[in-house]
Amino acid sequence: MELNTENYTARDEVAELALLYRVSQMLEQSYDLRDGIDQILIALAKHIGALHSTLTLINRQSGEIQISASYGLSSKQKKLGRYLSGEGITGQVVATRKPLVVPKISDEPSFLNRTGMRDQFGTRETSYICVPILFAKEILGTLSVDHPYDTDYDLQEDVRLLSVIASMISRSVMLRQRMEEDKNRLEEENERLNNELRTKFRPENLVGTSQAMQTVYDAVAQVAKSNTTVLIRGESGSGKELAAHAIHHNSLRVGKPYIKVNCAALPETILEAELFGHEKGAFTGAVASRKGRFEMAEGGTLFLDEIGDFSPVAQVKLLRVLQEKEFEPIGSNKTIKSDVRIIAATNRNLEEMVEKGEFRQDLYYRLNVFPINIPPLRARKTDILLLADHFAQKYALENAKDITRISTGAIDMLTSYHWPGNVRELENCIERAVLLSSDGVIHGHHLPPSLQMPQAGKDSHSIALESSGTLQEALDNLEREMIVESLKTNRGNCSLASKELGITERIMGLRLRKYDIDWKKFRS
Repeated sequence: MELNTENYTARDEVAELALLYRVSQMLEQSYDLRDGIDQILIALAKHIGALHSTLTLINRQSGEIQISASYGLSSKQKKLGRYLSGEGITGQVVATRKPLVVPKISDEPSFLNRTGMRDQFGTRETSYICVPILFAKEILGTLSVDHPYDTDYDLQEDVRLLSVIASMISRSVMLRQRMEEDKNRLEEENERLNNELRTKFRPENLVGTSQAMQTVYDAVAQVAKSNTTVLIRGESGSGKELAAHAIHHNSLRVGKPYIKVNCAALPETILEAELFGHEKGAFTGAVASRKGRFEMAEGGTLFLDEIGDFSPVAQVKLLRVLQEKEFEPIGSNKTIKSDVRIIAATNRNLEEMVEKGEFRQDLYYRLNVFPINIPPLRARKTDILLLADHFAQKYALENAKDITRISTGAIDMLTSYHWPGNVRELENCIERAVLLSSDGVIHGHHLPPSLQMPQAGKDSHSIALESSGTLQEALDNLEREMIVESLKTNRGNCSLASKELGITERIMGLRLRKYDIDWKKFRS
């Protein structure tokens, strides 16, 4: 509906002038509309008795029209108010750059009701007015209101008033649009930098994109630059040592020594000497003085794997190092100051050991300053294929073999298995499969028998791959897998696939019907 002001008669010129004066004051107080637009929308709605008032802005990058501010809409409704040019009443106003009036919303099919505000009124009828916001001939967005339907109400007066206010706020709207674009760019840049940091804090040998592993990467990023003692918890083979290396690699001590000690692999009588060193003649067999791991790691990081296997005597000495930052080698009265960061790891339940008196409570609290939990592989199924590809490439390179892919059958077996040995078990399986492969593909029959049959004693977390019960069924499964893989390799060409498998095209056709294989879906 075109704007017509020739026969305009003001309903209340004084009130309207007061509104426009108030709008001008708000613009002076908040020129960029950061705070003032909400107050303008409220004042406008109350002046004309509107149920809602809305300001939309055009995203110049995407072209999408979005609600930037509103009166009477919830935050959820504001997010739903998105349009493209020409779409709905708002989109038409943007496309034509002219006001539009909908006297009765229920009679207008172009009214999309994206925000759901129409549902709030029930059977109550409303009118809708939308005007463009223009600055230097550029369309910036729209200003709109809706109020109860009234046959005696002159909608043209509201069109004129909204157009005046849209003109008054256009410069401020332009500034707000630029600010929101800058804000979005900064948020995108911030997200990009965060992703780069996350990638930086993830060494090449720590693979995984699951949410569980992202939590680990974030924890590593938070603690790496500090000197805080870290306790890494997780099942055997889950990657605790890799996480410890990631912390050191991204710490301020990266140029200093990184010393590893497997506490479970050393006898109790030797562990103390290995950690703190000894003097010549300190005990039988000590034919020469020797530096301990603490002294070797000076200025760097000491990784104590399987800390739960520490003997009571070693626990006392370790506690002193953590508290006093000093120790004495066995057989020496000399006190050595220690500047070493401790990263400990265990797959045991230390809390239960503390209750049983097997692990010192004060040492537990000293170690458990910043715990990091490494999830088991069964808890991050989405990482299995990434890890499998990573290990396939690694061992293909080491063994000078060309591994191009992992077959569908093998993928099903890998993702269905419950991996009690975690990442270490997966790595061993892929290394074996790489060695057995002769055609550049890892097939299901290259994987260990444990992946091809039900597992005894499955717990609630395990999902075993159910294999066939008879020899014939197992052979049929293998034959079907080989046919499917050949069709994939030859892009659905049955003739080439039959030659590759060493069978006639007639037999290939019979096998396709037997196993209900659609060769067409393998075409590129």
